[in-house]
Amino acid sequence: MSETVFTYAAPALKFGRGAAAEIGYDVSGWGARRVLLVTDPGVAAVGHPARVADDLRARGLEVVVFDRAHVEPTDVSLTEAVDFARSEGPFDAVVAVGGGSSIDTAKAVALLVTNPGELMDYINAPVGKARAPEQPVLPLVAVPTTTGTGSESTTICVMDVLSLKVKTGISHAALRPRLAVVDPSLSATQPAGVIAAAGMDICCHALESYTARWFADFDAKTPEQRVPYCGSNPVADLWSERALGLLAASFRAAVRREPGAPLPDQVADDLALAATFAGLGFGNAGVHIPHANAYPIAGRVRDFTPVDYPPAEPMVPHGMAVALTAPEAFRFTFDAAPERHLRAAALLDPTGAADGPDALPAALAGLMRDLSLPNGLGEIGYGADDVDDLVDGALKQQRLLATAPKDVTGDDLAGIVAASMENW
Repeated sequence: MSETVFTYAAPALKFGRGAAAEIGYDVSGWGARRVLLVTDPGVAAVGHPARVADDLRARGLEVVVFDRAHVEPTDVSLTEAVDFARSEGPFDAVVAVGGGSSIDTAKAVALLVTNPGELMDYINAPVGKARAPEQPVLPLVAVPTTTGTGSESTTICVMDVLSLKVKTGISHAALRPRLAVVDPSLSATQPAGVIAAAGMDICCHALESYTARWFADFDAKTPEQRVPYCGSNPVADLWSERALGLLAASFRAAVRREPGAPLPDQVADDLALAATFAGLGFGNAGVHIPHANAYPIAGRVRDFTPVDYPPAEPMVPHGMAVALTAPEAFRFTFDAAPERHLRAAALLDPTGAADGPDALPAALAGLMRDLSLPNGLGEIGYGADDVDDLVDGALKQQRLLATAPKDVTGDDLAGIVAASMENW
């Protein structure tokens, strides 16, 4: 029997310039008295978290700041944040100010300060035990300062498990923030390299959710079997289409602006809306092959250091890792839903000349070249000898691969990864 039901959920959303100045009002209205603010050193240096903390204190709230969120979180960095929160608590709410790394760190904290056990108990199987929360998590306000992850809208907390060299996460409806506060003025000073990588995450969120397996093509579920990712559906499609249109209008202009210049207001607003819309889409429909491939690409990095990110250690930014196999992934999935792939290509590149299975890969490749992103996995240090290892890591992401519009084997993934080694 086929599925006949799809689900949709989203946090409360406050969008617009100046929205971050109202967080104290919002949180105090929940009856909170003591708040943990989570951020990272780079965002803290810009001053956004301090201003949010001042607004919270002006409303009579006590604020404790954790400013050591790790860019691209790990199991070690999340455990450090949880240990800090447990030792400094109790808290009534958590406020995350930063990119997806800070928001995901805050999700782990909100979960584990109210629930027993440790991080690995809740990480998705087969890496962790996939334990469900037994107690309500702390209410979370997510305040993104980058435009990409959509973490302010989703039920997912992503991290690298260092000992296994794999990227994985926790996925549960309880992790969705209670309130997303999207203030484009906070993301207007992102450097070009961050915008390029994070913006490709927006792009792939929208493309993957739009091309995901249709919800009615899954087997029917019982109520207790329902998960946040239910496949593409009419509501998620609306968000994904609009996100692609906004990206097509503003993405290149955002990356090509004069170095050090803030984003023009309309460009900053468009990117922030695109990130939010894509998050509202994929946070319900799901993502698939490019994201599954991205986890081992980021988790097994050797010595690549991206432009405009902290130089302390090798890393592949999440959005970059997702994008590098996306053209070949969409070439593979084309025959499962040709009309959707062609529609997505037209939204992303209205002037595109390619047709058929090449249309969406060509639109993506052209965009990535214009953004000066690496030309294939080879440019970030991978080669033919790494294909099997990367495929092994991707196969661990069955929660994501199950949402692909067609069945995916290890050989299929090997073909996609191998074809993504060379220049576009």
